[in-house]
Amino acid sequence: MILFFAVFFSVYGLVNYYIFIRGWEAIPPGSPLRIWYLVLFLFLALAFIAGRFLERVWYSFVSETLVWVGSFWLAAMLYFFLAVCALDLIRVVNHFFPFLGALFTADYALLKLRTAWTVLAVVALVIFAGRLNALSVRVRTIELSIAKKPLGVDSLSVVSASDIHLGSIIGRSRLRKIVDQVNALKPDLILLPGDIVDEDLGPVIRENLGEMLRSLKARLGVYAVTGNHEYIGGAEEAVAYLRDHGITVLRDSVAKIDSGLYVIGREDRSSTQFGGKKRKALAEIMSQVDRSCVLLLMDHQPFHLEEGEKEGIDVQLSGHTHHGQLWPLNYITEAVYELSWGYVRKGSTHVVVSSGVGTWGPPVRTGNRPEIVLLKLRFQDAH
Repeated sequence: MILFFAVFFSVYGLVNYYIFIRGWEAIPPGSPLRIWYLVLFLFLALAFIAGRFLERVWYSFVSETLVWVGSFWLAAMLYFFLAVCALDLIRVVNHFFPFLGALFTADYALLKLRTAWTVLAVVALVIFAGRLNALSVRVRTIELSIAKKPLGVDSLSVVSASDIHLGSIIGRSRLRKIVDQVNALKPDLILLPGDIVDEDLGPVIRENLGEMLRSLKARLGVYAVTGNHEYIGGAEEAVAYLRDHGITVLRDSVAKIDSGLYVIGREDRSSTQFGGKKRKALAEIMSQVDRSCVLLLMDHQPFHLEEGEKEGIDVQLSGHTHHGQLWPLNYITEAVYELSWGYVRKGSTHVVVSSGVGTWGPPVRTGNRPEIVLLKLRFQDAH
């Protein structure tokens, strides 16, 4: 935890300093804009951190406003950083291979100021579009054929909604829309593969979001697993809250549903880092199941997909990656994970990694759409 926050604050501080200096240099010396720029920049850069700390001791309109402002700044910060990096690269190239001579020999101070305003306008437009996109949740339908037929039915409708991130940003209005969308699909089974709750459980309790979760309806029930954010905020409290509101949370355990279906839920990998307890191996959990049944696995973080294949899992559902959430961070998640988003088949195991339905940090998506996954499972005899 100490190392994580040390790295985070160091990187956060350096990136903000770099953006600030480039903006400061674009404003003419002696201009009254410099004072306004300094005050506004400090407010924006400190808002998220101050809001997160404040909401733990005094959740109020002030803390909520700071979190909202700071969350938008996180997205803006990324694009300001990319912009100033690109501009500095152009300056370096122009130094060795002059191709902007006419521009630089004119009024260079005016050029810098106009460039700064242009960058500000473009970033604002990107954030605005990304906010609208984050509010536009789509339903992604995936049809899968499973060579088992132990349920006495030919098909099953399963809805998966990962990475809701309930808290200060994802509150009552957003959750109501998500619940309504899920219920409108009339699923047989609802699965929530982790990060249901953001770091702090306080806003969830104060807004009574659990009662809204209780209104999720599925014939076979609602099941969930922990994600890394449940652990960052306190997994025991988050799990107890979810269970108190009608959600069955599987923690390295299994639930037998009807006579021929198992839902297997793995504890999140963060249990070691933040909970001080190593999760069980999948093989150990699988010792409790009848492998001739249909096996659905929830594992929040999509690492080591070969484990599910080895253990005969029929369908694995994961989230966590947000597929980068903000372009171009999707290139990083694609490099880190075997599957950052989408579907892959490994042997007889179907693996689905969702980009998630909510957002973490910035309430903005520029790299992909938020989604609810509708699985239409078709069963057929293996012969």
